[in-house]
Amino acid sequence: MKRVLIENLPLDTPCEIASAFKGARVYDSSCSPEARVYFIDTGEGFYLKTAKKGTLSREAEMSEYFYKKGFSQGVASYVSLERDWLLTRKVAGEDCTHSAYLSNPCRLADLMGEMLRQLHSIDASDCPVQDRVREYIGLAEANYSTGNYDRSAFPDSFGYKNAEEAYKVFNEGKHLLKSDTLIHGDYCLPNIMLKDWSFSGFIDTGNGGIGDRHIDLFWGCWTLWFNLKTNKYRDRFLDAYGRDKVDDDILRIIASAEVFG
Repeated sequence: MKRVLIENLPLDTPCEIASAFKGARVYDSSCSPEARVYFIDTGEGFYLKTAKKGTLSREAEMSEYFYKKGFSQGVASYVSLERDWLLTRKVAGEDCTHSAYLSNPCRLADLMGEMLRQLHSIDASDCPVQDRVREYIGLAEANYSTGNYDRSAFPDSFGYKNAEEAYKVFNEGKHLLKSDTLIHGDYCLPNIMLKDWSFSGFIDTGNGGIGDRHIDLFWGCWTLWFNLKTNKYRDRFLDAYGRDKVDDDILRIIASAEVFG
């Protein structure tokens, strides 16, 4: 995760957060145009994320839930003013895009599958987000209706010739998706933290909740392809997860939804 040293936190940082970290070294660690992320280098480290008002409330809620289940660090502070501000404690270690992990792709694919199966196996009956599938379907339909279609970021095995072909697969198969499993929602290498190959926790859990396991399985396959520049570790990841829980037809339905953003 990149870090660029800057002078201070933004001037509009809530007073209670700015005063708590006065004098600490601050780094810009942003990787998305939708939000700014700052690493505060004090103690064990903190991340401060800011975005449009109301857009981080779900992430704050799910970060606390994943912490409760032992899969992440907790929320130190969440403030919603003219913008949202989410302060979280740093998860130990490095994310899975670190060279130490990418240099051993077989071990990485195995570990990713095993960790995901563990997440999907826990009792999440008390999860505050109970129907991610409904939201997921609604977003794909809305994006299709506005012409938001982009297959350029997906490997050939998940590709579709055009938006109409993808939407036909999605529309005919969307009823098969089930909200029955706690999912991360963005199961990609940058969101998985390891310390010496031991799992430390997940980050960026704002898309989590009770949803269809194949959403995480799709993104696990995608991130291995994207970060390793090959699709050869896809099967290894799925084997480590457990083929008894993988339906290739539903993976194609998820792929057809994802090309709509």
